Amino acid sequence: MTHPGEITRRQLLRRIGMTALVAGPGAGLLSACATGGGPEPAASASAGPSVSSLVSATNPLGVDAKKPLEVVIFSGGLSDAYATGVHQPLYTKAHAGVQIKHVGTQNIGTQLRPRFLSGDVPDVVNNSGPEALDLAALAAEGHLADLTPLWDAPSVDDPGKKVRDTVTPAALENAKLNGQDLVLNYIVSHRALWYDSKLFADKGWTLPTTWEEFKALGETAKKEGIVLFAFPGQKGPYYQLWNMLYSAAKIGGNQVIIDIDNLVDNAWKSEAVKASVTAWLEIQTAFGDKSYLGLDHTQTQIKHLQHKVLFYPCGSWLENEMVKDKPKDFEYAIAPIPSITAADKMPYGAIQVGVGENFVVAAKGKNPEGGLEYMRLMLSKEGAKGFTEKTKNLTVVNGAAEGLDLTPGLVSAAKAQDAAGQNIITDARFEGWYKELFDYAWQQQNTLMAGRLTVEEYLDKVQKKADDIKADSSIAKQTRNA
Repeated sequence: MTHPGEITRRQLLRRIGMTALVAGPGAGLLSACATGGGPEPAASASAGPSVSSLVSATNPLGVDAKKPLEVVIFSGGLSDAYATGVHQPLYTKAHAGVQIKHVGTQNIGTQLRPRFLSGDVPDVVNNSGPEALDLAALAAEGHLADLTPLWDAPSVDDPGKKVRDTVTPAALENAKLNGQDLVLNYIVSHRALWYDSKLFADKGWTLPTTWEEFKALGETAKKEGIVLFAFPGQKGPYYQLWNMLYSAAKIGGNQVIIDIDNLVDNAWKSEAVKASVTAWLEIQTAFGDKSYLGLDHTQTQIKHLQHKVLFYPCGSWLENEMVKDKPKDFEYAIAPIPSITAADKMPYGAIQVGVGENFVVAAKGKNPEGGLEYMRLMLSKEGAKGFTEKTKNLTVVNGAAEGLDLTPGLVSAAKAQDAAGQNIITDARFEGWYKELFDYAWQQQNTLMAGRLTVEEYLDKVQKKADDIKADSSIAKQTRNA
């Protein structure tokens, strides 16, 4: 529900790159630079017979309706109802008689690692959650289908346009691994601190813009039995790793994260990273509660809804994930991370905005053409609008959310992005490029926040892991310039 004086829906959609007005190359606040290296020659998506004979104006990817399609969806914060209720019906409508096997799971890694090893792979995978697969490793083994045929296919809504011309540029720029288009990032996401705007209004509190104000509010909240800040130490601890990285970027600029992604020597020991980690350890020590290190994301988010936690670091899927538990008088809103130093290179209002929730097609699956077609239907306006209706998250499809009612949290996130202007914090791509490093960093972070490591010991350990990965010639290296 919007309120008088708030930005209009059309303004909101324009500002998050969802209309044709910002669909051109380099346009929109979501733009980011692609990974280094030019596109490599792509192998055929399938060795199946007579694909070309099936190609037509209504079947541009040569789907064989006699081949079943298996789709595996992470049934976490977004649920999997969008797949069973929107995307899969679109596929069966377009290809009469086709059979779809749907698998919803919160354990992507446990379920799929053995299958990729055995060769019995699903066709489409929504790779998300705490057990997300290492996509760089899968790419190195040739398991990910090239998405170029998808991007170059005619769009469902306007056959005169290619699919690539219907999505926000960041979707294309973040699709690459080893110079090839291998990953579809489907949603526009905002990551920052989430709070209850109604509670703040009732208490007469204002959002802290500096670290000193943040700590002062912590003292006020403590008197009312509210923890200033908490993150889940079990499922979802990487939310806090994102938080520390984004704080470091605000202190030293986006180059701090770019250097970490590029495995630059001693990137983890930069003054900006050290200042960020030190500041967040201070918050944990003075205002935190170690019991949250034993909780998962849902348990921590329930406590947030109960006003036992004031600020929670997460992405814009949070509102939908907690819709069944949210009290009527709780109104999600987004807040930028307070400035840690007076000399921060990025202003207080800077937030992280990007694309996420990745999907891949198995190159060695039984039906890669069907997998690409499934994505083409996801990227139709009907597919994207249905997703937003089910999940309350916007997609990368331009104009697909026009006419939809937007939730308070989503409107708040868009307003925060509008205030940020060009001050958008970049995403940390080593999360997908070097998953072993990412996982190690948040595991050690938990040890740090439990008081069993110093800041220096933490940075030494993570830097050593980054150095080991850099020196390992068996790991494909990725680079970025911006």
